[in-house]
Amino acid sequence: MAGRIRIGKHDVGDDTQCYVIAEIGHNHQGSLAKARDLFREAKAAGAHAVKLQKRNNRGLYTKAAYDKPYDNENSFGATYGEHREFLEFGLKEYTELQAYAKELDIDFFSTAFDFESADFLEKLDIPAYKLASGDVKSIPLLKHVASFGKPLIISTGGARVDEIQRAYDAIMPINPQLCILQCTAGYPAAFEELDLRVITQYRELFPGAVIGFSGHDNGIAMAVVAYTLGARVVEKHFTLNRASKGTDHAFSLEPQGMRKMVRDLERTKLALGDGVKKIYKSEEAPIIKMGKSLVIAHDLPAGHVLTAQDVVLKSPGGGIPPYEWDLVLGRTILKPLREDDFLSFDMLSPAAGIETAKQ
Repeated sequence: MAGRIRIGKHDVGDDTQCYVIAEIGHNHQGSLAKARDLFREAKAAGAHAVKLQKRNNRGLYTKAAYDKPYDNENSFGATYGEHREFLEFGLKEYTELQAYAKELDIDFFSTAFDFESADFLEKLDIPAYKLASGDVKSIPLLKHVASFGKPLIISTGGARVDEIQRAYDAIMPINPQLCILQCTAGYPAAFEELDLRVITQYRELFPGAVIGFSGHDNGIAMAVVAYTLGARVVEKHFTLNRASKGTDHAFSLEPQGMRKMVRDLERTKLALGDGVKKIYKSEEAPIIKMGKSLVIAHDLPAGHVLTAQDVVLKSPGGGIPPYEWDLVLGRTILKPLREDDFLSFDMLSPAAGIETAKQ
C-alpha cells in the first residue's frame, strides 16, 4: 500500500499533485543574496520546497580528504576543505533564509550529511529531512534523523535493493513518514541509466513509503514519466544560470525549466484521470461532425424495400448510427425519400423481432 506524508501544508500521496523540490544545494555559491534569489525564483516557478545541504565539514571528512588540493575550474578554495567551507551556510544564513521562505510561503529544509548537521537543523524545526544517496548505508544516522519524527526523504543512487531494504527496515519502526527516491548518482545521469521502472518496483517492495524521483538528468520530461509510474515527489537541482561556476549548475534547471516541469506535472495529474472512460460535453459536437449516419443513396419511392445499394454512410453523425446497418436493410420505407435524406426508424416499417420501442 502506498504511503502518505505531510510536509509543511502539503499532503503527498497517490491522489495528490507531485511535490516538487528545488534542490539548490550549494548553487548559491556561498552568497546569501543569491540564495534568496534562488528561493524567490523557485517559488515563482511553482516549486513546493527549496532545499540546501548542511555539512559539518571538519567532522565529516578525514583530515586527508579535507586538506586535499582542489585546484579546478569549479573550486572555491585551494583545498577541498576550504572549498566546502566557502560554500557552507551557518546559523545566521539559515535563520534568515528560513524567515524568507516563510515569507514566500515555500517549504525549506536541507540534506543532513552528519549527526551535527542533523541536530543543527532540528533546532531550527525544519519540516522535513533529506538524506543523500551516500547515506543509504549510514543506519545510525538514518535512525537518528528518523527519531525526530519528521518526514524523511532518502535518495538511493548507487545502492542495491537489499541495502535500501535495510534502510527501510531500520527507519519504518521509528518513523513511517518515509519517502524513497529512485536516483542515479551520476552528475549528470545518462538517460539509459535512469531506470525509471524501478519506481514501480519500489512501490511493491516498500509498502507505506511514498516513492519519488531525484533526477540528475538534463531536461524535464523524465519527471513526468516518473509521476506516471507512481512517483509523488520529484527533486531537481535548481540554478539561476547553468553556465555558473560549480559542478551542479550544468545539469540543474533554470527558472523557466522549473516552471515548465511544474506545469507539466500538474497537467499530468489532470490528464491521467481516474481510469474510468467517459464522454465529455466538449466531445459531443466534434463527434457529430466527424461521425457518420445512415443516409439514402438516391431518390426512392414509398414502399421500396431497402437494399445495400440504397444506403450509404455519410457525415455528420446524429442519425441512425452505422452499426444499425443490418437492422435497416430489408425494411420498407413508408414515404418517398430523396438522396442524402437521413434515415430514421419512424420512416421504416417494423422489422421482425424488433420491439415497437425501437421504432
